[in-house]
Amino acid sequence: MVTRRLGKWATSWVSRSVSIRATSIPRKEGRRPQTELSRLRVKKDQEVYTSRKGKHYMTGMQMLVKLPVFLRQYDSDRGFDTEGFISGYRGTPVGSLDLQLMRMETLMREMKITFVPGINEEIAASSVQGTQQVCIMQDKTVDGVFAIWYAKGPGIDRSGDAIKHANYAGTTRKGGVLCLAGDDPACKSSSLSHQSDFNFRDMNVPILAPGSVAELLEYGVFGIQLSRFSGCWTAMRVTSLMVDR
Repeated sequence: MVTRRLGKWATSWVSRSVSIRATSIPRKEGRRPQTELSRLRVKKDQEVYTSRKGKHYMTGMQMLVKLPVFLRQYDSDRGFDTEGFISGYRGTPVGSLDLQLMRMETLMREMKITFVPGINEEIAASSVQGTQQVCIMQDKTVDGVFAIWYAKGPGIDRSGDAIKHANYAGTTRKGGVLCLAGDDPACKSSSLSHQSDFNFRDMNVPILAPGSVAELLEYGVFGIQLSRFSGCWTAMRVTSLMVDR
């Protein structure tokens, strides 16, 4: 069990402190609400995702869903009119992220977060690159768009050219891009073990390596801020050890 108080490191960012207690609790994922019980579960999850204080028991996958919601709340506190965009291609350990995002479709719409599953990793990366061009549009309706791209290790291998060009194109001061790299160093569900550190190093993308479920949220916020400050894409390693529990 890990307890993190984000107010300790984000006092200058968010007016309210956020306390998250994350633990590894197995649960069924990916089913859209059909029964009354399912609707109640979705409503309860929505309360957890939007809560900004108190203690909550969350899985790693839930923390990844909470990340864009928290980013929108953070921008709103600073007076930024931003929106979010998420795209990628499924693969363990981020294989059920798209299912969870679709399950929270109503919440994502309310928070102005758009989720578009990619046909493949390269198209998803190119879509994310387009979100950083909002600042040059004459008819823009928002200050910026932050984006999250996700893929499994082999998908990162084949997306090198798209990410490298997008990284050189840069990000905006009120946008930013975070790559969720689904690594499987233990070869749990892959034909070959892999890690993405060297791939991102070759693309000149800085990479963060959280060590717990709670740090997925903490490092995710840091990653977007780093991307905004530096103008580069940033990456965060996501392993099965954190997400599958």
